[in-house]
Amino acid sequence: MTLKEGDKAPAFKANDQDGNTHSLKDYKRKKVVLYFYPQDDTETCTKEACNLRDNFEVLKSKGVVVLGVSPDDEKSHKKFEKKYNLPFKLLVDTEKKILQGYGVWDWKTFMGRTYVGVLRTTFLINEKGKIDHIIEKVVSKTHAQQIMELWGL
Repeated sequence: MTLKEGDKAPAFKANDQDGNTHSLKDYKRKKVVLYFYPQDDTETCTKEACNLRDNFEVLKSKGVVVLGVSPDDEKSHKKFEKKYNLPFKLLVDTEKKILQGYGVWDWKTFMGRTYVGVLRTTFLINEKGKIDHIIEKVVSKTHAQQIMELWGL
């Protein structure tokens, strides 16, 4: 990963599960949790999304915006959102432009197999658009707590 804490977060523009367009500049003066996950409705990704869902109101009350990003399409994101009642936006990155821009589309190994895929990573972006923290060792069941501890929320 070439990005580091203190760097300006790369700009992005993408549609969410409802077809609405979002860009990083839409969230100036807000803290943004930009979390990258491999695939909708898989075991670990669901645990992570549900933990963020269960802590969403606390994060929101602290002025935090949560945005998930995966290479899944709008239809898949919508189904995932509805199935688990997710209150935040899931950004579509089928072309992997955001994933590549943040350095999270890379080689990984899973169950002895090496392939290119999404490195589960979360970027905590401050109100000035700078990266405060990069969480590379995401604990899906307690991810919101990781975020709140790093930001002192």
